[in-house]
Amino acid sequence: MTTERLTRAGAELADEVGFDQVTLSALARRFDVQVASLYAHVRNSGDLRTRIALLALDEMAVRAADALAGRAGRDALAALGGVYRDYAREHPGRWVAAQLRLDPDTAAASAGGRHAELTRAILRGYHLDEPDQTHAVRLLGSVFHGYVSLELGGGFSHSAPDVEQSWTRVLDALDALLRNWPAP
Repeated sequence: MTTERLTRAGAELADEVGFDQVTLSALARRFDVQVASLYAHVRNSGDLRTRIALLALDEMAVRAADALAGRAGRDALAALGGVYRDYAREHPGRWVAAQLRLDPDTAAASAGGRHAELTRAILRGYHLDEPDQTHAVRLLGSVFHGYVSLELGGGFSHSAPDVEQSWTRVLDALDALLRNWPAP
């Protein structure tokens, strides 16, 4: 048993039963060991949850970097948003884990900064200067995370038009907004 193996098992458990249900007790049952034996690898449930969040952020950053290579403009927006949507569908518990609030030092050392850098790379094609670039990073994060969370939660499943049509229109609107960013 290693910390990495426990973290991965916790992430799998999160995807199966939900991030809120991940506890040291549940993980110990998965390995058929006593909870006390896990303390050699993780400090507590909070430590485990943080490690799962860090794993999820890293996995998404790797996917995003791969998806964005060679892309710009609307194509890059669609690629980044698609990474988040696909990841959330494939790993719903990890998606929730990635939203976990981290302490400042942990956040600074996490892949969260890579997400912001990747988003800023997209925005270079829209020629935004500071502080507008930071505003745009926050806007894209809010839209992508909000849309994906609502979609994952079934918020769009009971009405027309189809969610794919809405997603396409959202991307079109973001692209148009970024190309015509309002002056302060």
